[in-house]
Amino acid sequence: MGSPPNAAPHSSPDPDPVPRPHTPAGRDGLAALLAHPERAVVALDFDGTLAGIVPDPERARAHDGAVAALGRLVPRLRAAAVITGRPAAVAVRLGGFANVPGLDHLTVLGHYGAERWEAATGALHAPPPHPGVAALEAELPGVLESSELWHGSWTATAVERKGGRALAVHTRRAPDPQGAFDRLRAPLAALAARHGLIVEPGRLVLELRPPGMDKGVALADWVRETGATTVLYAGDDLGDLAAFDAVERLRAGGSAGVLVCSGSAEVTELADRADLVVDGPAGVVALLGALADRLDARGAGTP
Repeated sequence: MGSPPNAAPHSSPDPDPVPRPHTPAGRDGLAALLAHPERAVVALDFDGTLAGIVPDPERARAHDGAVAALGRLVPRLRAAAVITGRPAAVAVRLGGFANVPGLDHLTVLGHYGAERWEAATGALHAPPPHPGVAALEAELPGVLESSELWHGSWTATAVERKGGRALAVHTRRAPDPQGAFDRLRAPLAALAARHGLIVEPGRLVLELRPPGMDKGVALADWVRETGATTVLYAGDDLGDLAAFDAVERLRAGGSAGVLVCSGSAEVTELADRADLVVDGPAGVVALLGALADRLDARGAGTP
């Protein structure tokens, strides 16, 4: 039996819709990425963006589907990077990024760019640790004990040692997480200053690390190295504001860019500046998958 007169031709379902940025600059950036993915890069924070925030940092893992989505998307792009305050090797292990088909063009920039891991070779490049970190670590227990709140089971996993390059004090498990964060901030800042370090506040975490490197510096250097003309950056925390600044500077210089916030009620500053807000790591993975679907469909000839 033939088709009825004037019947619409059969068409395959559209690929998963790509979320639409709410700003003109974001829409222009997304259009540039989709039109010329070979000129585009995607850079992502790890904790809170590709992985959920958990009380014990060692239990963090890439969200279900994150690695698979990257494995589909990255081959369509010029390159991709994970930019994190963690040691690069730790992010690779927790993320499951090693030996994954499709991730040859993935770089992990650990310790805000001080360390670098390349998926294509598995090589890890890292300079010597800052001497102030070891000196600070020796003094840290005394400073914490003098705070009068350093007791209870929550303290057992509260200090994260980042490969001799930084230390982080997490208060998420404290009886009063925000109160502990606020009370520790000044003494930890004074301790860091004595050893030529700085304190980087985050989502109920205070990281003590060397100055001079941040995610903005790491992102700008890496984008310049790749020669990309479009960059999408996704993050969730205060430390990602520097990367947002870097993308905005690149846009001011004529590049295209998209700022994505992995939504969090804890850090509204990022959401206020983002072109697109998604629902945490699940939303980031959905975005990566939707971009891969759209590019796959375009590569197959679908308009």
